[in-house]
Amino acid sequence: MNKLILTILFCIVSKTVIAQQPVPVKPRILVSTDIGGTDPDDNQSMIHLLMYNEKFTIEGLVSSPSFGEGNKEEILRTIDLYEKDLPKLKTHVQGLASPKYLRSITKQGRKGAAPLEGFTTPTEGSDWIIKCALKKSKEPLWILVWGGLEDLAQALHDKPEIQKNIKVFWIGGPNKKWSANSYAYIAMNFPALWFIESNSSYYGFFSDNVAENLNGKNYYKNYINEAGFLGKDYKENRYKGRLKMGDTPSLLYMMDGDPNNPKKESWGGSYIKFQQTPRIVFKRNTSAQDTVPIFSIVEFHFKGPVVNIPKDSACITMTVQAEIGEQKWDGFYTGDGNYIVRYSPKRPEKLTYKVTSDIPGFETQTGTFLVSNLWPGKSNVTDYSLGKNWYTDRPNPELYDGIWQGGKTVLKWRSDVLLDWAKRWEWLR
Repeated sequence: MNKLILTILFCIVSKTVIAQQPVPVKPRILVSTDIGGTDPDDNQSMIHLLMYNEKFTIEGLVSSPSFGEGNKEEILRTIDLYEKDLPKLKTHVQGLASPKYLRSITKQGRKGAAPLEGFTTPTEGSDWIIKCALKKSKEPLWILVWGGLEDLAQALHDKPEIQKNIKVFWIGGPNKKWSANSYAYIAMNFPALWFIESNSSYYGFFSDNVAENLNGKNYYKNYINEAGFLGKDYKENRYKGRLKMGDTPSLLYMMDGDPNNPKKESWGGSYIKFQQTPRIVFKRNTSAQDTVPIFSIVEFHFKGPVVNIPKDSACITMTVQAEIGEQKWDGFYTGDGNYIVRYSPKRPEKLTYKVTSDIPGFETQTGTFLVSNLWPGKSNVTDYSLGKNWYTDRPNPELYDGIWQGGKTVLKWRSDVLLDWAKRWEWLR
């Protein structure tokens, strides 16, 4: 019996050690976020970041809303709340960033999705990415993207040499829908970039397949419960306290062990290399016999009138009918009567679409297609070829959390993470 107890204790201790390996060097990070937009989970993740900021060298907080009304003022508002809670936090931990410093590195990026090319003109945010990436340092600049890729794509376009100085962790999935053009630009032109693409593993963080006291509905009332100014804000404006925090795994990944090794287990998930990211091209309308992988880049090419408008002009609209409702996407003119729409499906389902335009003579297009639940799926000749340092969600069937591929690589540590965070909430009482 004693031997059995010792074995169980060893397993528990071993798990804890694996889950909380120290990071060898405090990482340099820049966060690109669509905070303040349609999905308040960025606000929750920003609160988490500020409460743990001593673990990072934060070099930038960039507002990059490819969709919605996100803005840097929402970052600044959260920093104001952090400033009010800072005296209590400082009694427990050293090295927290000053509010003045955090405000100085908060920048506004592009508002809205990029056109077909994937980039447009520089922004305060994209210029700041370049400035930080060009700093002399032995350590890479980790760019944690919680929303669209527009400012990252712009920075790479304007200063391609920064790709050797940066490493990217992107919370993709739904963000890929809004940022399909910038993603395509980066995949096509910067295959040597070091890039983690978490399209579904992060879903494990807001899974409710955990102890009831730690689930999304109960965590707030059990552990936050209006602790400090940050805790009150967490409830007032963020899902009425329901925990989501889909972007937080990017932070957790940087807090646990060696972030240079995506294949390891960590609080932020475990990832595998992939060398081709799916790009499916249709030069016809689709039917129910057509299937595309979840999270793929799907291009619809249409012929229409030859018109005298600039290339890359948004001039057609694709209306997609999904389970969650109706959404509209811009399509672009590429010259010689050619029109293109890019789309990225975020969940397995049947989708229907209609493509319309105000251009005289453009015929309305309609179709349907199915979305499979395996990413990246089978290779296609039209795929984007990637370099040796692109990583994504693990496809093992036993690691799915419900329908979400790789979800259990994050879910398995969720209780540890939330209990650790609960200690910090207690500091604010």
